[in-house]
Amino acid sequence: QVGFVESGGGLVQAGGPPRLSCRVSGNIMSLQRMGWFRQTPSTQREKIANITADGQTSYVGSVKGRFTISRDNAKAEVYLQMNNLKPEDTAVYYCNAAPWPSAAWGQGTQVTVSS
Repeated sequence: QVGFVESGGGLVQAGGPPRLSCRVSGNIMSLQRMGWFRQTPSTQREKIANITADGQTSYVGSVKGRFTISRDNAKAEVYLQMNNLKPEDTAVYYCNAAPWPSAAWGQGTQVTVSS
């Protein structure tokens, strides 16, 4: 059964940087495009970054140039390096596999950015 466990969030000063991790279970990661999403109490869940099985990446405009998605297929993990954090990056961050969502969402990891 496919599952996702996100970690690495917390309370951070503006400028960061934390690195989020997502551990993937279910032996699908090496074949799938993976993505990071975020959600706040007032917004819908939004895909902010994704990475193909061969490492091609894309980002939403609000995080482009500040966040970096990467993956380690051998460890079945996906990462999100977050730099130059802003208070508006405060959200719960989730990962999932394409087609979104390919499995139930994990619990997410809360990132709170103080100014």
